[in-house]
Amino acid sequence: MTHRKPTIQARNPVPSQAETADRHRLYECAVQCPDAEVELVSRCFRQLTSRDARLLREDFCGTAAVSCAWVLSDPERRGVGVDLDPSVLAWARRHNRSALPAEARRRCVLLRGDVRRVRPQPADLVLAMNFSYWLFRERRALLGYFRRVRAGLVDDGVFFLDAFGGYDAFRVCTEERSCSDGEGSFSYIWEQAEYNPIDGRLGCHIHFAFPDGSRVERAFSYDWRLWTLPELRELLAEAGFSRVECYWQGWTEQGEPDGDFRPVRRAPADAAWICYLSAQR
Repeated sequence: MTHRKPTIQARNPVPSQAETADRHRLYECAVQCPDAEVELVSRCFRQLTSRDARLLREDFCGTAAVSCAWVLSDPERRGVGVDLDPSVLAWARRHNRSALPAEARRRCVLLRGDVRRVRPQPADLVLAMNFSYWLFRERRALLGYFRRVRAGLVDDGVFFLDAFGGYDAFRVCTEERSCSDGEGSFSYIWEQAEYNPIDGRLGCHIHFAFPDGSRVERAFSYDWRLWTLPELRELLAEAGFSRVECYWQGWTEQGEPDGDFRPVRRAPADAAWICYLSAQR
């Protein structure tokens, strides 16, 4: 009798959606709207200075989505993205900058470095979006960054940044919403995991969940200080900026944010809000 070894079939499990997901692309789809941001800062800059901006510097640029959208929006525009993380800059070059037409690609420069130390050509606009500058948790550190930004602007240059707040910002909570990346749906989960009212320290995470039940836990984590608008406006003035404006969005008849940001002097005490600030050199 001939004895045969049992046949063992190789397993070929289908990878989960979380295993094949690109966290940077998911972040762009869930959090960013580069074209709308370019339109907003272009319009506000024109209103503030009576001219069109040409050179934009995107601090904490990450995937450089806004820098790429900026150079695509006008053949006269140039963009400089600055970030300290070499891995996300490599992703930006491979996925976003490489997708630009050759002529636009030449007008989009990505630099690795500390935003407080790089010294590119003075810009018309400097952006610090997605609350990225909140990583400066000490007053002296944030003031130093604001001063460096001002020094890196042309004479009539403008600094744009965003902020969030409202009484929900000061509590531990989780918010989930549905998104789509063009290939399928997923859930974006924002978790405010801890807040210390003594020093304003805020710990947050972004998770992604998929229809097959898989998840990317802590795709991004942040150790921030929750800066308030009065603090930010005072620091910008102390850094030497001449005029600071707050831009608030309105509401539709259905009670939804309309995405139209306008300068205001007063705003409602909502549970949660996001606004933009401009600071003129």
